[in-house]
Amino acid sequence: MSSQLRQGMVWLHTWAGVAIGALLFVIFWMGTLSVFDREIDRWMMPATRLSVPAQLPSLDATVLPVAERLAGAAPRWSIRLPDERTPVFELRYTDGAGRDVRRHLDPATGALLPDAGSVGANGFFFPFHFSLHLRAARLGYWLVGVAGMAMLLLLISGVIVHRRMFTDFFTFRPRRALPRATLDLHNLTGVLALPFHFVVTLSGLVIFFSIYFPVAWQFAFADDARPKLAFEREAFGRWQRPKAGEPGALASLDAMLATARAQWQGGRPYLVRIMHPRDAAAYVEVRRSVAGEVGMNLDIIHFDGASGAVLQRHTAQPVMAVQRFVAGLHFIQFRHGLLRALYFVAGLSGCVMIVTGLLFWLQARRGRRGSAHRVRVVEAVTVAATCGTLVATLAFLIANRLLPDMPARATAEMQVFFAAWAVALAHAACRGQRAWRAQSWAIGALALAAVVLNALTTGDHLAATLADGQWAVAGVDGALLVIAVVATMVTRRLGRVVQAEAPAASATGAGGG
Repeated sequence: MSSQLRQGMVWLHTWAGVAIGALLFVIFWMGTLSVFDREIDRWMMPATRLSVPAQLPSLDATVLPVAERLAGAAPRWSIRLPDERTPVFELRYTDGAGRDVRRHLDPATGALLPDAGSVGANGFFFPFHFSLHLRAARLGYWLVGVAGMAMLLLLISGVIVHRRMFTDFFTFRPRRALPRATLDLHNLTGVLALPFHFVVTLSGLVIFFSIYFPVAWQFAFADDARPKLAFEREAFGRWQRPKAGEPGALASLDAMLATARAQWQGGRPYLVRIMHPRDAAAYVEVRRSVAGEVGMNLDIIHFDGASGAVLQRHTAQPVMAVQRFVAGLHFIQFRHGLLRALYFVAGLSGCVMIVTGLLFWLQARRGRRGSAHRVRVVEAVTVAATCGTLVATLAFLIANRLLPDMPARATAEMQVFFAAWAVALAHAACRGQRAWRAQSWAIGALALAAVVLNALTTGDHLAATLADGQWAVAGVDGALLVIAVVATMVTRRLGRVVQAEAPAASATGAGGG
């Protein structure tokens, strides 16, 4: 390999990382949290800390009356059936003001549980991962797509740049100077989880192919009067029919679920969606669970709401089956606790790889003539995107435990997140290099505070959750304690670095005088 090519890859790797690294960290962090989003939901929604009964109650007798009473005149509503990760019925509908509402029902009786007053991790961290909550013109999707392409460039250029990948796998010298230790950690995390980083990045782009590469379906369905609808019908099983405008009643949902299980040869339904409820042309969509396989299947059956007869059955065609398998590798919705934990660790390694790369760039250019302003800007953005994102995440969890029951409580939680993030950015802009240690200390304090607040507000302290078998809640508390310990260690290390640099800075100042 020519030195000219390697030098070009060094330039590409460096500046692509600096330009997009902060955004990549946010995406990776939110994606890592999303691996256990349902478990974090149970921590944030204490009323859902229940167990799934051996036999679920009848939808017709228990769930349907509650859903019809709450959803009212909503054009549609859906019920997610309980499973190991979400052990409650989850009712979703749109209220009169056009807002999406989510309520939970007891899995044993179908009784309505207290309003969680929160969108939880599944409603906040998960969509943040792929849309950044920027909905206008799908700006968030496009920014994430650009970041994904940049990540592929970084991975490929990183492989070309590193001449000793096998050696890097075993090299980590934490006691060396900060730039050397940082580079070692960057190389180690990059090499250790390289296959994961490549697969998860590429699969993320494949999932949203219809947004990033619309010509793929626009050309194929150009002759249809409504090409997008035709594409979604053939690819994703979308099916619809208009309202009749006459009153009607629903047939047995339990019978429809039994029919679905029979047609799927024992496959378990997980979602029931009712369209045009209380109309004579109502229809019911039943989706098959993806918990038992890697691929996120598109097995959907539509039933006539009045008679319960099967109207349409959809399964993924070969091309979409491949796409859904790739999507399953990314979303990891199937049941496999160990693999889910490995995904979580690999996601964290991606976060470490990104932040150490940015730290090495800052250390290498700190003090260079003419680069002070550039370094200060990159440092402020990096601190806010890394430490600031963790501070905001923990503030979000603490707000969940502290905010009283009130209207728009879920919105207030999200506002706390963004307010904490803005404060972290302002602090980083004002304090520069010193912001690292201060925000690392804040991360440790906030993580410990979240664990304490969970115990005080719910009574479910770590020992109690372990004794009761509430592994999801105990896992979140345990992860928060690990964050507190790691943040404390990082704060101490940064303190020693600052003390070591102080005499050198004084000597430089004296010599200059």
